[in-house]
Amino acid sequence: MNPDDLFERLREATALTEIEALQNGIWQHWLTTHDHRLDKHLEVGMRAMAAGDYTLAIAEFDVLVQERPTYAEGWNKRATAHYLRGEYRASIRDVQETLRLEPRHFGALAGWATMRRMLGDPAGALRLLRRLEKLCPHQPGLQSQLRDLRDQLDSPEH
Repeated sequence: MNPDDLFERLREATALTEIEALQNGIWQHWLTTHDHRLDKHLEVGMRAMAAGDYTLAIAEFDVLVQERPTYAEGWNKRATAHYLRGEYRASIRDVQETLRLEPRHFGALAGWATMRRMLGDPAGALRLLRRLEKLCPHQPGLQSQLRDLRDQLDSPEH
């Protein structure tokens, strides 16, 4: 099934298992460059990230971004590695590029919303989660996050 069909079904999905299956199907499309050598850099970078070696992970994802700048997942993976290393500005720049290339990237939207919240920008986080809601309204935990942010913004301190 092509990603457009998966995204269409994701908007309608309500069951957790169906949402996970559809998102996994979309990730399968995102996690291939259709180039064996670049797929190897992606694999090595993901392994390095899982092992906590963010410097190596970023170096591997740099290759993807430089050699295939239109490959959104290269930017997204590098954004994740920067985030895990605490480099939020670099992460946000890469997330923005990810979303320019793939505006439906639910992982990038969720990650950016988390960073916005951590950086004290609940209004920015709410805007991003509303974009996510259009893609997957029944994403587990999403409605409670939206409610929490709306409550926070409605409180007298804001």
